[in-house]
Amino acid sequence: MNTPLKIDISKTRLSFTLLAKELEEDLHRTLRYWATYALDQESGGFYGALDLSDQPLVAAPKGLVLNSRILWAYAAAAVYFKNDEYRKLADHAFRYINDNFIDRNYGGAYWSLTALGNKLEGKKQMYGIAFCIYGLSEYAKLTASDEALSLAKELYKRMEAYAFDSSRNGYMEALSEDWSPVADLRLSEKDRNAPKTANTHLHIVEAYANLYQVWPNAGLAERIRNLLHLFDSKIIDRNSFQLQLFFDFDWMPVGRESSPGHDIEAAWLLLHCASVLDQGGFQKPFRELSVAMSERALSWIDAEGGLIYEIGSDGSVNSERHWWVQAEAMVGFYNAWQLTGNDDFYNVVFSLWAFVKKFLIDHDKGEWHWGVTATHQLIDKSKAGFWKCPYHNTRACLEIIKRIRQAAIKTAGDE
Repeated sequence: MNTPLKIDISKTRLSFTLLAKELEEDLHRTLRYWATYALDQESGGFYGALDLSDQPLVAAPKGLVLNSRILWAYAAAAVYFKNDEYRKLADHAFRYINDNFIDRNYGGAYWSLTALGNKLEGKKQMYGIAFCIYGLSEYAKLTASDEALSLAKELYKRMEAYAFDSSRNGYMEALSEDWSPVADLRLSEKDRNAPKTANTHLHIVEAYANLYQVWPNAGLAERIRNLLHLFDSKIIDRNSFQLQLFFDFDWMPVGRESSPGHDIEAAWLLLHCASVLDQGGFQKPFRELSVAMSERALSWIDAEGGLIYEIGSDGSVNSERHWWVQAEAMVGFYNAWQLTGNDDFYNVVFSLWAFVKKFLIDHDKGEWHWGVTATHQLIDKSKAGFWKCPYHNTRACLEIIKRIRQAAIKTAGDE
């Protein structure tokens, strides 16, 4: 772990003050975008997709991930800003999930619905259920809703009962509607058909840590510790300090793909999950891993200040710059700067934000575009859809705003 450097906070306060101001403006612009263009007043919830002209694709399926992330975004923003309008939109999102996505027959939550709100794909994808827990627990923070908390706890218990591999540890990627085994485990068509993945485990521990904040249950705490142990012992490659992405049942890696975006996301998020438990020295190894993984991810920042998308098993590099990768990188490198005081991390936060402002943000209507190619041409994908949600960029803005303002309060108190 790097030795912390002595940084003169007075030299950085103005820059960080401006960064927090710009991030807050963008956050509100993003959430206004979804309220303006994505709200489905006829069929309920939110449209399944919007095209590049911000028009709703009214026949698009509605995904559990999209709706759960919308619930989380409005609930988290309402908690922090104490904003009544965001509270109402969180209420709207919660009602739709509760009424349409929750499986009242077998338990759990459906993967997708038709545009009219009927079950489309009933498969139990743990990634989607984790995000539903994440959104419901954030809504419970906002409202103290017993109904939302009960739903989140029930989803957690179902996942533990059916998806946890008690003999080999970890969680199955997917099961059928009735929780029986299913042949196609893939999260998306681009993924390997592997029974266990780093991505799903990352978002399960994220969801469990959020649930723990409103339900500090001893059994849940043990599950969070176990998940963190899996990352420490199985998922993170200690030679490269990168995530191994796909595994067989026995935790043997399958393929050699790597994802700088997931690496830098895990770098800060695992430390956050460890800190939620707040148990003495439990955070120390994740501080060290956080810095090592962040240092590794720095090598994939391009000359323009953006972080590339992924590296294939054959070593080929996909140099597209996707919105979520840049968002997670901003938080990850800010976190690394806080841990070390290393100016390399400090500088890259501002270069990433400059990249996002120049190439990704729609400064007119709001939201971030999907991404740009290696030559900075917009990628022709919708601004809202099954995977394109106000989660990564909303969370990045909120997370950095909180950290900047907490540091300013501490500095003022120390003076």
